[in-house]
Amino acid sequence: MVPVLLLFTAMLLWGLTAAAAQIRCVDAARAGARAAARSEPPAEATGAAVAAAPPGAEVSVRRDGDLMRVRVTARSLGPGRLAGLLSLTVGAEAVAEAEDTVGAEDTAGAEGT
Repeated sequence: MVPVLLLFTAMLLWGLTAAAAQIRCVDAARAGARAAARSEPPAEATGAAVAAAPPGAEVSVRRDGDLMRVRVTARSLGPGRLAGLLSLTVGAEAVAEAEDTVGAEDTAGAEGT
């Protein structure tokens, strides 16, 4: 019975570690998207995301029309000796409208009248 309980505990800890890494990816993507939307330099937006991301995470920042997209991916390792075998890739993407485009339609319409 003890080996089963140990295995269950290890798997529970592995799941919690993966969930924590996922949450950190979400937070990091949001931080990077906010920074990018404020028209901060790409290095600063990437730095904001990396600071909140799990260790070893990959961050990409790109502009898609009026939107700033930040994608963060990281590996969540498994328990003990099986760390490499039970690793998961977790990630998140956040999107924010670039502040330099907010209200641009309103001013264009006002100039034409």
